[in-house]
Amino acid sequence: MDGDVTATKDRTLTAAGIISVYAFIIGFTDNFVRVIAADAGLWQFHFTRTCMAMLILVVFAQMFRRRIRPVNLKAVAARSFIHGAGMVIYFGALAFLPVALVAAGLFTAPIFVMLIGSFAYGHRITPMQVVAVLVGFGGVVLVLGPEAMSGASLAAVLPVLAGALYAMGNIATREWCAEESAETLLGGFFVALGIIGALGMLALTLWPIAVPSGPEYFLMRGPVLPTSEFWIWTFVQAAGSLLGVGLMIRGYQITQASKASVLEYVILPASAFWSYVIWGQTMGWMAWVGMALIVAAGALIAFGGAREAA
Repeated sequence: MDGDVTATKDRTLTAAGIISVYAFIIGFTDNFVRVIAADAGLWQFHFTRTCMAMLILVVFAQMFRRRIRPVNLKAVAARSFIHGAGMVIYFGALAFLPVALVAAGLFTAPIFVMLIGSFAYGHRITPMQVVAVLVGFGGVVLVLGPEAMSGASLAAVLPVLAGALYAMGNIATREWCAEESAETLLGGFFVALGIIGALGMLALTLWPIAVPSGPEYFLMRGPVLPTSEFWIWTFVQAAGSLLGVGLMIRGYQITQASKASVLEYVILPASAFWSYVIWGQTMGWMAWVGMALIVAAGALIAFGGAREAA
């Protein structure tokens, strides 16, 4: 990750490679949220992960002389809390559904990115981008299956809300925070999640809810005595997320958000791959067709961007 960046040059193919590595890392770490969710709560997880991640980030910044202090504190804070709110919703849904399904709902984000970028910032929407978004979203619907059409399904609604917030945060990465270092935005993101986690822990301490063990109570569980599994997998999450999200931020800094958001679709096949390797979870033929469409959408954006640059 670079230190200070100006993020004015559009390098879509490089962003595609960076975001693919990010997807492979996050697809692995997010598969273990269910282990954490078995005994601990969402809010304690976010607070603990932030403490671990910030310790690693500060040591890294000191060793390699990277800047963490923001150039524009208000912009970084706004982006961090928008992104953080989306991720809290995303992680809450991970306790109830396979990673690939939750990610599919989240990745309605490219549609929001394209619309917000066009109407709020006057970004030109090319026919290639429209085709890529439609192909990718068609793939998302196939992966989700019947739940994608069920408006009453919490699993279908919450990830879409997360997608809208995620889109706003990703647009802010380039539009508001182009002069910030990737380390600054990474620190802001984790601090926002830590604050949200601390507030959730405080609320559930003042107004506790008695819940049994099990991942289905991830959202409602207050602070508990951490198990060894919690410490191990939260640290894996902290280290993996630090590297993965840092790569994702860098990808958004070197290409337009409307392109990077479609490239992020690759996290779906990456998550499905790790779900199969780790848990033996398989998906039906319709889901595999959907993921093929998602990969095709990412290829359209990546190589279309390379042709534009040429």
